[in-house]
Amino acid sequence: TFFFMVVDHVCQRSRGSRGLLNLGVCTRAVDRSNFKTCDQSSFCKRQRDIKAGQSPYRALLETMELTNSRLTLQLINDNNKVRLLLELYRLQGNMTRVKINELKPLKPRYEVPDVLIQDPPTEPLSVVAQDENGVVLSLGADEQRLIVSARPFRLDIVEGPKVLLSLNSRGLLVFEHLRLPEGDQLKEEEELPGTWEETFKTHTDTKPNGPTSISLDFSFPGVEHVYGIPEHADTLKLKTTDGGDPYRLYNLDVFQYELHNPMALYGAVPVLLSHNTERTMGVFWLNAAETWVDISSNTAGKTVFGKMLDFVQGSSETPQTDVRWISEAGIIDVFIMLGPKPSDVFSQYASLTGTQAFPPLSALGYHQCRWNYNDQEDVRGVDQGLDDHDIPCDFIWLDIEHTDGKRYFTWDPNKFSQPKDMLQGLKDKRRNLVAIVDPHIKVDSNFKVHNEIRSRNFYVKNKDGGDYEGWCWPGNAGYPDFTNAEMRAWWASMFAYDQYEGSMENMYTWNDMNEPSVFNGPEVTMHKDALHGSWEHREVHNIYGLYVHRATAEGLIQRSGGVERPFVLTRAFFAGSQRYGAVWTGDNAAEWGHLKISLPMCLSLGLVGISFCGADVGGFFKAPSTELLVRWYQAGAYQPFFRAHAHLDTPRREPWLFGPENTALIREAVRQRYALLPFWYQQFYNAHRTGQPVMRALWVEYPEDSVTFDIEDEYLLGRDLLVHPVTEEGLKSLTAYLPGKREVWYDVHTFKKHAGGQSLYIPVTMSSIPAFQRGGSIITRKDRVRRSSACMENDPYTLYVALSPEGTAEGELYIDDGHTFSYEKNKAFIHRRLTFNDGVLSSSNLALDSQFTTASWVEKIIFLGARKPASVTLKTAGGSETRVEFEYDSALEVLSLRKPGVNAGADWTVLLR
Repeated sequence: TFFFMVVDHVCQRSRGSRGLLNLGVCTRAVDRSNFKTCDQSSFCKRQRDIKAGQSPYRALLETMELTNSRLTLQLINDNNKVRLLLELYRLQGNMTRVKINELKPLKPRYEVPDVLIQDPPTEPLSVVAQDENGVVLSLGADEQRLIVSARPFRLDIVEGPKVLLSLNSRGLLVFEHLRLPEGDQLKEEEELPGTWEETFKTHTDTKPNGPTSISLDFSFPGVEHVYGIPEHADTLKLKTTDGGDPYRLYNLDVFQYELHNPMALYGAVPVLLSHNTERTMGVFWLNAAETWVDISSNTAGKTVFGKMLDFVQGSSETPQTDVRWISEAGIIDVFIMLGPKPSDVFSQYASLTGTQAFPPLSALGYHQCRWNYNDQEDVRGVDQGLDDHDIPCDFIWLDIEHTDGKRYFTWDPNKFSQPKDMLQGLKDKRRNLVAIVDPHIKVDSNFKVHNEIRSRNFYVKNKDGGDYEGWCWPGNAGYPDFTNAEMRAWWASMFAYDQYEGSMENMYTWNDMNEPSVFNGPEVTMHKDALHGSWEHREVHNIYGLYVHRATAEGLIQRSGGVERPFVLTRAFFAGSQRYGAVWTGDNAAEWGHLKISLPMCLSLGLVGISFCGADVGGFFKAPSTELLVRWYQAGAYQPFFRAHAHLDTPRREPWLFGPENTALIREAVRQRYALLPFWYQQFYNAHRTGQPVMRALWVEYPEDSVTFDIEDEYLLGRDLLVHPVTEEGLKSLTAYLPGKREVWYDVHTFKKHAGGQSLYIPVTMSSIPAFQRGGSIITRKDRVRRSSACMENDPYTLYVALSPEGTAEGELYIDDGHTFSYEKNKAFIHRRLTFNDGVLSSSNLALDSQFTTASWVEKIIFLGARKPASVTLKTAGGSETRVEFEYDSALEVLSLRKPGVNAGADWTVLLR
């Protein structure tokens, strides 16, 4: 049985042409019948059948209590007389928290732990007005008020005369209270299918707590654009879901997923952003159960002509987007982030869930992966092939076949008999290795990891109290309960060098299948009635992958005594996963549509705090055409996580296997990535400090430019680099939108200057990677590209100073040791501000109390959009002055200074006269 189960799973992950073991039974795409629709999910259907405008809930204002930090009052459902407790908090940083729970539940309902980095600090709430119809509370700045209406219950957040956001304005608050299997439920509830037991295909979900779902609607007046709630293979702007399924958030192992539908994928971040020209806001729905998100709009379906007609005829209808959240269990715990700017929302969310982990510099390089490199000799050959073809690389990866019979933390005794020799060989090249460690553990009495977990009682339990077991790559497998802190601590200890035999300091980790994937489970995942201590799996499902990721990252930190930064890639994720490492977009396919969708997928993740995102270069399934492979390398080189990966049933596709011409194109793309590593590192440092995304939708930086609101085929890296990769087959030209009507942009390859606020026609060839540097910025690069990032550590910098129309520019330079926590613990870093104004370029210290030195120096400075000076003088902090040689291209207005020779960590100025 297991053989055919695994064959089926692998086949559904295959190209569909050869098939595993030549069985010829492989499908070409996801079998959607394996995954529920809303109609097949009883709580979603039950909630969705409730019509808007008939809310039975009212606020009992006489129960209101106000302390310095919160307001509480009771809500009552007039149909069943069940009372709820409403809690309102005004949080620091222009946020409001709304919690709704049962006033007296039969037993505690699940409240998600470990996602918030602290109890959010509060600010005082005060009553402005009150009568029998409601109460008005002050939210502090800018005339912001929170209005609680009593009958029916409703919340409105207003600023002056404007309604920013309304809760329960459509009357879709529903809170299914805990009840006994017999007694107090209503007759109509007894008759609804799926309330106490539910069957999908061959799987029955017992529901000892009965129906426990919750729902709440949010309305955004004046808003037509909402974003976020990853992960979905869909457009950046979220679509309306009227007439179809809602967006689903339920971490699932979906192989070869379809594009442009709201099906659940591997990760779930329940954060949605609304945006218009006046304001950006966010809603964070803190719930780890299966969740569906319905989106409707009163402008949906209107053509541009229809909207213009409304304008001409003076239509009074204000655009509005309504969003309804539906979760299977838990409580309502929602954070409303009021912006008003996009950067404010990012800061607000980061204050709740933390910022992107600061990765080691090497992790920002190129990663070479395949399922699977066959043995140590294969790894050695790939490593040598990279050098022979002069392709930089920092990591080679090993998938599940490197283990001894899919027993994680082990090595195949025949194919990988001397792992330390292999690792040392990579270390000698200043390269690293990633090995996969999945969270399903082979049930085998001769496997010490299994024996330890079982003896410590750390496995997830089934509904009857025995260890939960399911099928996965090793066969019969147990699933450690990562919600248990003791289990996580033990797991972390397994990464110690004396526990994980054969591992070394240049070996890092990949967590796959951590949704969790269960081949013979409902929807290829764990049964919802499995138990994590006293909690059902249904209540914790979406946070399981985060806990795996966290425990692994903590293990890599602990093995070095807290010295070294970890690198861990995860497939499943939740709110807060950014604190532990990187994610990728899962099992994509070698198709142009999958290349194109990787942009909005990563942009959506950046909007909700996860900056370290990428897609498998070349596509995991199927065999890419040579053109597609080259274009994917070019796109991947400008995405945060840059890894090539392929299915075991695809032909080998190392970058030198497609002829010298294509090898050269791929090499150039990878070299462009490495030259920009100082810039990438700077962006990740800023993301770690501030929560601002690395890869940004254009509207993030140009929030008042409505042209940018739907753009998803180009993006910004930080503020200053705009990239429009080629993602369509056979393209000879494309049109890129350059935002900013009073700005200029410089082609990074030709240095040609273009005005902002226009759509630019760009002819493209196979070597083209359209990218533009914003006028007014300074970008640092290392143009001496070597074998790996570590080999470039002491190499010199080149500064690219792109002048604004006013002739100014600014940027930053960040340097540390690239791999330890010393930047944090010992202030061992260099952080400098670079400014150009009135003919003077200067480097000044942004961190006066930092302690770090570098051997790197500035070997070249290139000014874009500059006038020709009569002379160039360098002044150092010691007072010395030297003349600097320069060259000037009058046609391009490019000024190149050769060998200023100053240390990258020093104070200096360059004067153009």
